Amino acid sequence: MSRCFRLAYCVALALLALSNVAWSNESTREMLRRRLENSGTPPRILVANESVHASIALPRFYVQRGFELAWAGRPGEKRIDALVTALRVADAEGLDPRDYHLERIDALRERLRSAPREATDALHVDLDLLCTDAFLLYGSHLVSGFVNPETIDPEWHANRREVELTGVLEKAVESGRVREALESLLPDHPGYAALKRALAAMRETVQRGGWETVAPGPKLEFGVRNARVAQLRRRLEGSGDLAPDGAVEDEMFDAGLRNAVVRFQARHGLDADGVVGPATLAAANVSARQRQRQIVVNLERWRWLPQDLGERYILVNIPAFTAVVIEKGKPVLEMRAVVGRQFRRTPVFSARMTYLVLNPYWEVPPSLAVQDKLPEIRKDPSYLARQNMRVYSGWGAEARELDPGDIDWSVVNAQRFPYRLRQDPGPLNALGRAKFMFPNPHNVYLHDTPQRDHFARAMRSFSSGCIRIETPLELAAYLLAEDPAWSPERIWKTVEKNETTTLTLRRGIAVHLLYWTAWADANGVMHFREDIYGRDRRVSEALRAEPPALP
Repeated sequence: MSRCFRLAYCVALALLALSNVAWSNESTREMLRRRLENSGTPPRILVANESVHASIALPRFYVQRGFELAWAGRPGEKRIDALVTALRVADAEGLDPRDYHLERIDALRERLRSAPREATDALHVDLDLLCTDAFLLYGSHLVSGFVNPETIDPEWHANRREVELTGVLEKAVESGRVREALESLLPDHPGYAALKRALAAMRETVQRGGWETVAPGPKLEFGVRNARVAQLRRRLEGSGDLAPDGAVEDEMFDAGLRNAVVRFQARHGLDADGVVGPATLAAANVSARQRQRQIVVNLERWRWLPQDLGERYILVNIPAFTAVVIEKGKPVLEMRAVVGRQFRRTPVFSARMTYLVLNPYWEVPPSLAVQDKLPEIRKDPSYLARQNMRVYSGWGAEARELDPGDIDWSVVNAQRFPYRLRQDPGPLNALGRAKFMFPNPHNVYLHDTPQRDHFARAMRSFSSGCIRIETPLELAAYLLAEDPAWSPERIWKTVEKNETTTLTLRRGIAVHLLYWTAWADANGVMHFREDIYGRDRRVSEALRAEPPALP
């Protein structure tokens, strides 16, 4: 090595050492170690009067790197720039940038520019802690949501993603690709990306002043002419359901306006009859700002889902009253569904369907037997016979069928109901001709129903928690397509014979019961639904609260 080369090499090392002076010296390592070790049990770390939320992961990160600072020195400046850039656009994900120490990080960086040398070590430690906490906190929210759904809704059982964030942060620090590391944590679902685009568009609508409301009054329909029709026209233009046309008479309800109303109704899960009655008027008068908040709530719900929903799966959207079979990202079978009533709400969870039953018996759940069936039996002694229901005592080999006429139903009550009710297969059976089983602790499943008229209604929350589906035999044929022994013809013949038949699926399928009140379809069209269980409000309030401590 030449003398000139050695001199240049030494100068480069010296400059590198100077650039890293705040994060590689013993003083900052010792100061950081003491801060973390003195944080108590459970750890409570305060930095410039702000709480560190990742009080478990953050100390682990620094222990793994020997208490070396991660964000100081010249390389650290670039990392902080990238971090701040990523945090400032957190609102694009429906999150609040202010939750991630941005103001305090900016203030500390400003103080460092003018602080005396003897004070910089402490300031660098503070800045490092806040940047690390911001990365871990924001990363956690991208991976599994700002809110733990099970803390605000006991009927929500999420299978959230898990990522070792300290490892992600270490790689980001080593590579300097901080923004890219955070972006890699976003849900990798087309539905999430489509809803993000919808949020950006809705924010633009809000910034333009939103859309006009329509005054209350009689229904509006084809042929009506008045000032409220002009309000309706401007309202639908504001949401893109109607293209502006200066040649059209504003106060005339014409064919073009009727088509726009039908589009609006379809997007909102209403009866698409082209008539503006009370339900359509109420949906039209939800403000753009409220719709923006609804999109934010549903972006959060996307972050509660597992990364991989499956190559094929059944997706039940509870507020939309639909069940869809998805294969390789595309719907292959869609059907209407009936979900639980307000006081018997369908829970949210994921499970795996493993078998189905044609012509099932219905074992009446004890709660329904007491609440629904017992009053009917007392009122009409022939009720059980008319409904093809039998009464048993015990289960399995110990089960014994009883004569309902020998039971004094007047003394039977909720506290004393020692019987089991079972309905025989047939056209009256509450489960219809097929039930589809995905074992779960809620005893919820998909099934047919004899009450076919319910599927014609826009609002379909009539069940006791299970999901009734409109075309069960089509679903059975799809699930059994890989079994050559079970053609659609054989399925139908078995159903006609009333033979109870249990069929194990050769290939199971994931089932996801979800609760989306806002989503964008494959064409980018926004859809909204009524919050039938009042769950949106709780999520919205939780998103406005201070970020919870990370587990």
